[in-house]
Amino acid sequence: MSLSPIDIGIFAIYILGILALGLYAARQNNQTKRDYFLAGDKLPWWMIGGSIIAANISSHHLVGAMGAAYSRGFVAVTLEWAAILLGFNALLWVFLPFYLRNGFYTIPEYLQKRFGKATRVVYDVLILFTYIFVEIGAVLFLGALSLYALFDIPILYSVFVLAVLTGIYTIAGGLRAVIWTEMVQLGVLILGGVALTAATINAAGGVQSVVDSAADWKMIYPADDPDFPWTMYLGGIVCISVFYCATNQFIVQRVLAAKNEWHARMGVIFGDYLKFLIPLIITVPALVAPLFLPSLEKPDLLFATLVEKLLPTGLVGLVMAGLISAIMSHISGAINSCTTILTVDIYLEYINKEATDRQAVRFGRLSGVAIIVLGILCSVLLISYSDKPVFLYLMNLYGLFTPGIATMFLLGIFWKRTTSAGALTAGFLTIPLSLALEFTFPEMPFFNRTGIVFWTCMVACWGVSLLTKPQPTALLEGLIWNRGSLQLPAEERARYRGFRKPFYWWLLITAVVLFFYIRYA
Repeated sequence: MSLSPIDIGIFAIYILGILALGLYAARQNNQTKRDYFLAGDKLPWWMIGGSIIAANISSHHLVGAMGAAYSRGFVAVTLEWAAILLGFNALLWVFLPFYLRNGFYTIPEYLQKRFGKATRVVYDVLILFTYIFVEIGAVLFLGALSLYALFDIPILYSVFVLAVLTGIYTIAGGLRAVIWTEMVQLGVLILGGVALTAATINAAGGVQSVVDSAADWKMIYPADDPDFPWTMYLGGIVCISVFYCATNQFIVQRVLAAKNEWHARMGVIFGDYLKFLIPLIITVPALVAPLFLPSLEKPDLLFATLVEKLLPTGLVGLVMAGLISAIMSHISGAINSCTTILTVDIYLEYINKEATDRQAVRFGRLSGVAIIVLGILCSVLLISYSDKPVFLYLMNLYGLFTPGIATMFLLGIFWKRTTSAGALTAGFLTIPLSLALEFTFPEMPFFNRTGIVFWTCMVACWGVSLLTKPQPTALLEGLIWNRGSLQLPAEERARYRGFRKPFYWWLLITAVVLFFYIRYA
């Protein structure tokens, strides 16, 4: 497929515009750590929610999730909507006050304050592997795969260009540049997604095709399903969702940069609404596409196939700009999170404790270059990947790293008897146990394997904690969740009145999602 001059023009204007905006945002930064890594703590709710979802949605959704929905049905949306009911609720009602009231730069700072330095290092190692391999390497690969399928652009060329373009403004401008560009990218992503959805529904026979398809929608599959057994809700989904949404620097860094707690809470809830809407835009075309594409050999190529077959001149450029938006926003967020962790948790903690703000920002930029290089190398490794839809493959990778992290945070914040030795046990067990189960029971659904590892880590952490000396109660002040954790600081209470009360908006979106789960169980 070849792009028309109009599509090329739209695409070029978008790329140049994003670069210009990112570099302009970089010029607005002061050379302070707080400004570079947390945008000066000035983010309003709409920027927080929008940037959370812009960073979250990427090529593994447009390509991978669409492919999963094509091959497995409406159940693919549960991986996204479960985050509304589980992960974001954990962030909103449990972790958020602790993060903000302690003034953290990074999520593992909570672990250090709760358990000591060792748990912070374990988190950093696990999370950096996840970001570099999954959030950067895999996303680059999937985006390049779509560009290759559409335009025969060599995968390695696309990987390199996407990584370099995103790295330029991300490294220069820090979180401020990331957020500003993500807001534009979110708008382009939604416009492109709506255009593709409308074209697909029209090709499938109109709105009636969606209505007919809805008769077969299911969100709960039998326990013996190879990919989406209902048993995934007993551990695997809980573990991955809590990790990704509530204890993940990549997502939570935007909340840490909020103006205040009200903006932080409303930002998370606004993210819930977008998290409900965008997966529908991605999933619905895949559900009706079999009506005119009944036997697509590779489900992961559905996105590219729909663009090639259905979109007229002009819209191709817009939708491809939407794909590039998803890739660039995701990668920029991952790079920024990596540089924040490397600078705050490694450089300032172990290499140069007396570093000035300027030195810290310089190290952050240099580490960003290294992260981009590693991400490119990891994407090359993914040229050979699982024969299942790649979205499921990436979830499997999350299952390797996340059980130990989720255990450390959940038991750490809910059970004051949890000790550093118990938390470290969970952190060290997660990868060996995951690999052992995958080798021993290769046919077991990975959500079930992840759930088994998660509960094993929980039990191991509990047992070791009981056998080791607990921390003095005085040191746990402000670190353990209780009823008082939801009490607002005096200066915040005036903002929580009438329709400004976050609880009402949270209740509405939660009820809508629960309705779908009940209706299509």
